[in-house]
Amino acid sequence: MNTLAKITFTETKLALRSPAWVLAGLLSPAVLLLGLGAIPALRTQSETTAGMRFIDAWVPSLVVLTIALMGLQAIPAVIAAYREQGILRRFATTPVHPAKLLVAQLIINVTVTVAGVGLLIVLGSAVFDVPGPRHPLGFLLAFVLGTTAIFGFGLIAASVAKTGRAAGGIAMVAYIPIMFLGGVYLPRPLLPTVIQDIGAYVPPGVKAMEDAWTGTGAQPLQLAVLAAFAVGSCVVAAKLFRWE
Repeated sequence: MNTLAKITFTETKLALRSPAWVLAGLLSPAVLLLGLGAIPALRTQSETTAGMRFIDAWVPSLVVLTIALMGLQAIPAVIAAYREQGILRRFATTPVHPAKLLVAQLIINVTVTVAGVGLLIVLGSAVFDVPGPRHPLGFLLAFVLGTTAIFGFGLIAASVAKTGRAAGGIAMVAYIPIMFLGGVYLPRPLLPTVIQDIGAYVPPGVKAMEDAWTGTGAQPLQLAVLAAFAVGSCVVAAKLFRWE
């Protein structure tokens, strides 16, 4: 087993011993889906949602919740806490580069994100007959680009914060508007048109995921903007990041 695999295994065990973030990423979207689906009115077709059921229109927004929760709350809190506790500094004095610890945390949190979205899609289909993405590859591309951009934002917060609590506070600057624009607080069809238009190009790309989900397919401009955000956020995070 190589060094990165060993560190990832150790970090996974630590995450499972205090599984608050893991459980939140895995279960929060699914629990919300079950709660929303229990309301009969949300299981009926509506002109507001272009003839779809509210529950169908809300699933991409719950994907946004999963990505934002892990990328803008979990990863900044954990990495900044490691800096606060001097763990990154101690790693720097060993032959193991502290970047491997960072990569291990990214692997764990991205895995939880993917698993949470997978559980959401499976439950939606099995319990409420929510159709899956009609353009799976377009949805996957939008998901990957949006997740990369959001995790980049989370790393920026972790880069400039000295404590885990401070990192969470900084990340909230992006977390709240992204959740709002992504239709988590209020379904996107009920938002003003200008807000919907802004949300169409803001990570994690809920409109691109919606378009791939409903069958029209993600637009190239949406994917290009997401790619720009993904590259830009990761570059800024790399420039700002400090081990101490």
